[in-house]
Amino acid sequence: RMAAFVWPICEAARRRGIDMSALRARQLQRSDFARFDLILVMDDENHRDALALAPPAGHQRVRRLLEFSSQVGDEVPDPYYGDAAGFETVLDLIEEACRGLLAEVRRISAASH
Repeated sequence: RMAAFVWPICEAARRRGIDMSALRARQLQRSDFARFDLILVMDDENHRDALALAPPAGHQRVRRLLEFSSQVGDEVPDPYYGDAAGFETVLDLIEEACRGLLAEVRRISAASH
């Protein structure tokens, strides 16, 4: 009997109590710029690709996730080219940036009420 493959990032997240098993990636679509207020990207290549796909009015919706982080740097590193500790580092960066993103959303929400 063969064991199911688990992506290393999913395993690292599971150790933190985060279940990613139901999440599925998909390519960004032009229609996403009308559908979402914010398009978050992890690195410069995805930033360039998102801006190339976006209509001119959608450019302001594209942001790097780490813009919401106090960490130095613009890019979330690709952990698949390193060791297992790289996945933990990436999750640390993402969690910290998401706390910053949530604080920004709360700030904007409070200012609009």
